[in-house]
Amino acid sequence: MRGVPRLAADRNLPILGTRYRCGDIADRVNICPWNSDMYGVDMAKPGAQAYYDSVFALIASWDVDFVKVDDIARPYHRNQPEIEAVRRAIDRSGRPMVLSISPGETALSAAAHVADHANLWRISDDFWDEWPLLLSQFKRLADWAPHLRPGAWPDADMLPLGLLALGKRRTRFTPDEQRTMMSLWSIARSPLIMGGDLRALDAETLALLTNDEVLAVNQYGTAARQLFRTGTHVGWTSRDTRSSARYLALFNIGETAEAIAADLSAMGISGGVQVRDLWAGLDLGEAKTRFAVTLPPHGSGLYRLS
Repeated sequence: MRGVPRLAADRNLPILGTRYRCGDIADRVNICPWNSDMYGVDMAKPGAQAYYDSVFALIASWDVDFVKVDDIARPYHRNQPEIEAVRRAIDRSGRPMVLSISPGETALSAAAHVADHANLWRISDDFWDEWPLLLSQFKRLADWAPHLRPGAWPDADMLPLGLLALGKRRTRFTPDEQRTMMSLWSIARSPLIMGGDLRALDAETLALLTNDEVLAVNQYGTAARQLFRTGTHVGWTSRDTRSSARYLALFNIGETAEAIAADLSAMGISGGVQVRDLWAGLDLGEAKTRFAVTLPPHGSGLYRLS
């Protein structure tokens, strides 16, 4: 959690290696609305950076590789000084750590700053297994796509798959919706973070999470972008950094089965290409000027064009 523990501030405990105390740096009106354990840190106060340095020196001593700092991504500009302080503290710790910040929705106006200071940042509120929430992520990921770069990833949140809600239920997403979520997260290069109980993985969920050809789209794609969105038809594309191949994701966000097509020229492709269905692991043959497929409602397809 962003900030200094309220108990430490109220007891005015010392900040490691300084003459300052936690009560000196506490911003007692800047409190998380859903978890009141912490006060904010007033970064204008002496000792404030030293406090964050001490926190991340401790975390580094535990050999931690990944840190998620919550209650810091929104409102972004109010918390920007603390975001910068966390980044400095990680850099000073002597240990590389991936920094994730939460909760969303991170302001798009902060795109340049957040990409310079965090490795991933939430682009929405908590994402759960409801179709309207999945539908809303299409626009968010399209808006953030121009700001993707190595080491800086807009985060569409966890994958609510398998057994959820502390074991109380399984995902409400249909199999087609589960594949649509995985296809979108993969081609948009959102971090893939499993949100279900790994101890209760069924074969179908395991297959979604371990398809090497699908995961390669997430790991090796570049220049990801929305190709089109026309009514209930959505297309995304990216390039494979390991070859000249293109990736293509097609989505039917409507309520009936529909044929969806993509023109190859819109992806910068001239001449025919061989098409491989990455979910099925099948070669589909040649496409000359366009590729079309019929998809079920809320369904998707993910392809490699080479």
